[in-house]
Amino acid sequence: MSYISPKTIEAVREAMRVEEVIGEFVQLKRSGSNLRGFSPFNNERTPSFFVSPAKQIWKDFSSGKGGDAIKFLMEHEKFTYPEAIRWLAKKYNIEIEERELTDDERKEQQEKESLYVVTEFAKKWFVEQLHHTDEGKSVGLSYFKQRGFREKTLQDFDIGYSPAQRDAFYRAAVAKGYKEELLEKAGLIIKKNGRIFDRFYDRVIFPVHSLSGTVLGFAGRILKNDVKAAKYINSPETEIYRKSKVLYGIFQAKTEIVKEDRVYLVEGYTDVMAFHQAGIKNTVASAGTALTDEQVKLIKRFTKNVVLVYDGDTAGIQAAMRGVDIILENDINVNVVVLPEGEDPDSFARNVSTEDLINYLEVHQKDFITFKAERLLQENTDPHRTFDLINEVLKSIAGMPNEIKRELYTRKIAELTGTNERTLFKELGRMIRRKIIGRSKLLRDAIPEPKMQVETVRRTPVNYREVLEREIIKLLLLFGQHKTVFPEYVQKDLVDDQFLFDIVKTERTVAEKIHLELQADEIRFASEDFQYLYDLLTEDFRTRGEINPMDIIKKVPPRYTELLSDLLAEPDKYKLSDWEKINVSVPDYSTHLDIWVTDVIYRLRMELLKDLIKDKQNELKAIDPEDKEAVFEELEEVHRYNQLKKFFGEVLSQVVIT
Repeated sequence: MSYISPKTIEAVREAMRVEEVIGEFVQLKRSGSNLRGFSPFNNERTPSFFVSPAKQIWKDFSSGKGGDAIKFLMEHEKFTYPEAIRWLAKKYNIEIEERELTDDERKEQQEKESLYVVTEFAKKWFVEQLHHTDEGKSVGLSYFKQRGFREKTLQDFDIGYSPAQRDAFYRAAVAKGYKEELLEKAGLIIKKNGRIFDRFYDRVIFPVHSLSGTVLGFAGRILKNDVKAAKYINSPETEIYRKSKVLYGIFQAKTEIVKEDRVYLVEGYTDVMAFHQAGIKNTVASAGTALTDEQVKLIKRFTKNVVLVYDGDTAGIQAAMRGVDIILENDINVNVVVLPEGEDPDSFARNVSTEDLINYLEVHQKDFITFKAERLLQENTDPHRTFDLINEVLKSIAGMPNEIKRELYTRKIAELTGTNERTLFKELGRMIRRKIIGRSKLLRDAIPEPKMQVETVRRTPVNYREVLEREIIKLLLLFGQHKTVFPEYVQKDLVDDQFLFDIVKTERTVAEKIHLELQADEIRFASEDFQYLYDLLTEDFRTRGEINPMDIIKKVPPRYTELLSDLLAEPDKYKLSDWEKINVSVPDYSTHLDIWVTDVIYRLRMELLKDLIKDKQNELKAIDPEDKEAVFEELEEVHRYNQLKKFFGEVLSQVVIT
């Protein structure tokens, strides 16, 4: 829950500069008054990413995404809206003002903030021990160097060391003023039999980061061959650390995951580090916990493509079987790579070149359902167990929410096992119904048995009226302040069914022209989004006599910023590819602005008339034919609309000729 005040949000919006924010993630180069660079969302050879400091918007023409600085953080860093505001507030040194909290809320928030502070202190202390103490360098640093980890990799993951002295960290933290109670709540110390000692003593330390890079907890690995001690220990659950909701390496991997649209999921901390060092930075680990639904949803914020990388031994293959159904149920594509026997991701990344590693991962990927079916059938030596094994695979397929995927995989299993397709579909249907019944008896018959049929996909027809409404909003945003001489068509007479009219030239701003014309017909937009923006823009025009796109962007909710960036960036769309250099004509939106505005307005009015005529015709059908007076009135109304429609047609023909 966010308690950020509107005053703080306004201050953040006033202070943020889109070029400064994006410049921290994307290398931008000046291009006239704008900036451009390579898309952070796709791999590309020519820059299609556009930033306008003047308009305070960005647009990625390769992916279609766009918006303001907040929208960029939400798209690129996968922040929520409050997280983006907090990130920006920190960047621009803006104090976050929050609404008056209840005593319980205030206490909870203060405790969380205290935990963040103490875990940050702990991280820095552990890093200091690794790099700047004799024990840390001889024990911890030498361990990582022997395993081939470079200094840069250790820095990227904030790797540290906790000395063998059992209370070294506790003493250091207390000396800095941290209270014993807070250290215990953070899971950094343990009280036992009247004694206090460090949880992570005599271990190398792996901090676990949040999406924004905040340290939430730690994992510690013992280096001595002591069978009595656990190889790894982890922070306990705290107010800020929930193991089921975090993934090791997600902070370091998130940008690359979005860019590659794929994530490699491994088991251990050093597996992630080794892949990262080898250049495969889109790698994360569940690290010590079975994969949870929350972790899968976290992955889904970045990509819908997961590659599981596991050891080549039997335990590794069994691990590949666990937890994957959760991924499939979230409609994520899952591939599996099994490494050569005796190898784990860490060792394999060290034993082969980066090129060979990448090649192996590409060549040996297999979709999970096929992998699971082949493995189960290979392990089956008893023909009587075939049914049970096929059922195992069908259970995974039944969890998929996408019906097309279910059908494709079921056919694949039929092919692999030589089983009749219809039999498998029937069994799959029963499984799906049982699954639904288990969740709710009310949904007993909600999903029928899957059918092998091809459905015709129909294209959604283009709504021409919404296209014109979009043009109106674009005109107001781009040229609302521009003055030009507009032709105004005044109807004089109707002779031989032909309209005679005068053309009066009047100088107006674009905003004034649009407002007056649409107000005359009391036009309401078909699109709620465009109506909302139109009301906002015209309100600015009426109250201040001007339209400032930057002010509009600051006012609108986040979901409108991408639409606004599309409209504002349109004139710059063609400049990114330097079309002028190859003699390709680039549209100039300001040329013949009077014609463009008039054309759009009258076409929109024409569409409105068509809708009105259609409504009147429907009303006419409902009138009793015997009610001659009512029929005549409706016909008169339809006739007037048709006359007006014809007049608009005459105007449009004049607009084109002028």
